[in-house]
Amino acid sequence: MIEKMTRYSFILLNAQVDALLERLQELGLVDITRSTKALDDTSRQMVADIELINGLIQGLKKAKVPEGTQAEHMDGDIVRLAGGMIMRYSDDTVELQNLRKELEEKRIWGKFDTELLQKLSDAGAPVHFHKLPNKKFKPEWSEEYALSVIHQDKSGTWFVVAGEDSLPGAIPTPDTDASHLEKTLQEKEQHFQKVLSRIAGARERIPELEQKKTELCSKLDLYLAEVAAVPAAENTIVTLVGYAPVEDDSAICAALDAADVFYIKEDAALDDDPPIKLKNNRFVKMFELLTDMYGRPAYNGFDPTPFIAIFFMLFFAFCMGDAGYGLLLIALGFGLKKALGDISPLVITLGVATTVIGFLFHTFFSMDIAQWQVFEPVKGIFLPSKIMGYDGTMVLSLIVGIVHLSLAMIIKTIMATKQKGFVNSLGTWGWTLLVVGGAAIGTFALLGVIDKGVTKIAIITVGVLSALGIFILNDPHRNVFANIGSGLWETYNGITGLLGDVLSYLRLYALGLAGSMLGKAFNDIGLMVLGDGRNIAMWVFFIIIILLGHTLNIAMAALGAFVHPLRLNFLEFFKNSGYDAAGRIFNPLKK
Repeated sequence: MIEKMTRYSFILLNAQVDALLERLQELGLVDITRSTKALDDTSRQMVADIELINGLIQGLKKAKVPEGTQAEHMDGDIVRLAGGMIMRYSDDTVELQNLRKELEEKRIWGKFDTELLQKLSDAGAPVHFHKLPNKKFKPEWSEEYALSVIHQDKSGTWFVVAGEDSLPGAIPTPDTDASHLEKTLQEKEQHFQKVLSRIAGARERIPELEQKKTELCSKLDLYLAEVAAVPAAENTIVTLVGYAPVEDDSAICAALDAADVFYIKEDAALDDDPPIKLKNNRFVKMFELLTDMYGRPAYNGFDPTPFIAIFFMLFFAFCMGDAGYGLLLIALGFGLKKALGDISPLVITLGVATTVIGFLFHTFFSMDIAQWQVFEPVKGIFLPSKIMGYDGTMVLSLIVGIVHLSLAMIIKTIMATKQKGFVNSLGTWGWTLLVVGGAAIGTFALLGVIDKGVTKIAIITVGVLSALGIFILNDPHRNVFANIGSGLWETYNGITGLLGDVLSYLRLYALGLAGSMLGKAFNDIGLMVLGDGRNIAMWVFFIIIILLGHTLNIAMAALGAFVHPLRLNFLEFFKNSGYDAAGRIFNPLKK
């Protein structure tokens, strides 16, 4: 749900601004209206300093320091030291790579006397060095030229030619042999070892950099709040505007009263564009990151997170559709809890949902567990393979889609009534009554809850009331003919749009089926390789095929199970519920 906000207007002398903002920063409950961009040279410099320190931290962490390297501790400014060490590390790394590559080339030529080569050249018998790909080198050249092959492997052929030479692949004559370069490389590696020791020492001081970064972020936040102040009365009085949740009013008022600050407190209004803070239980809170991917709701809107929590989880489980994959997700969530951080509970929750739905779909690593004797007593809870003559999973996907869209239309109707009043939302009521009422009547008729006579009366009643709302009363401020024309246009768009929206939910069935068939294909290939199981070597290939196949399948299935349920919520549900992502995230001034 969207928390109600209180608007605080502060009026104070210019000299009191810093003290007030520091107190609010310590309190950590009030969002001060401010810009999040660098406004001037001061804030730009703060941002640059933060980015510099963040780059130093990342650079120290990414440096490849061998385990067991003795750390060399150095005193002084850690920012300057870390910057110098990272630059030295980067330069030396590139230089060492070039030296090793050059040494590898020169080792091929072996040892030679450069002075002797020069004497031969002066005497009219120069030695030419060549390198060619194997397919371009022709052995018959040795019959025409004084040619000697020095080295040959799959990457090419190295050879020298004495005297006359017109062969391709000529390279400059090496200035030294490998022995000289080996000494240079050894000296550079010894120097690089000192650099690594200093990098290791600088890493131990990363907490200092983190602390500096935190302090700079805090100062920047405070500075941006200060420059948001609106000057008045010839720069002697300053006004500030802040927002905080209503439930924090008592704590904030107590702190402000103690600071002897003049302020005006009032309920935040939609026109104020207050920040949005969501208040949900632990289960729903896991899915707030999905809501934020699209955008926070408007202040007078509704929080879609509870609906996303239920249906995204359900859709994800439909797309995965395998109890075995669900158990792997649960294990992944617990095993990588530290690495996943706040996402770990969400991964575990999605794994549990996938396990439950996969069991109801009687699928375990693409095997049909309904055929296993051990599940004979509980086969009644498995999803039937056919519903009304159609594939059970396909029918269930469409049913869930209809429920999802019906819920969206109900929410849209409630919000329209709340914001515009009942009379001005009769058009929305008409569409909701037609779609949701029609779906409910059809369901009751199919289940035999109501007979044909009652069904006929219900359909006529719903049809008449819906027609009144859609064609006659969709806008009480227009004439009837304009409403009829608008209703006809909305009917065309509504029918075609709703049909497409419902069919979109078939992707749940298609993705689940694709994953199941691909997993089954890997199982069949593994069993074909295994044969009768008497050959131990075949068991190794069987295990490799199963592991690689299902790893690939679960990775592809998880990607689709994330993207497509997100689309069904962001597009189909948000469109039919009238969701407006016009809010901004509540960001209180804090340490």
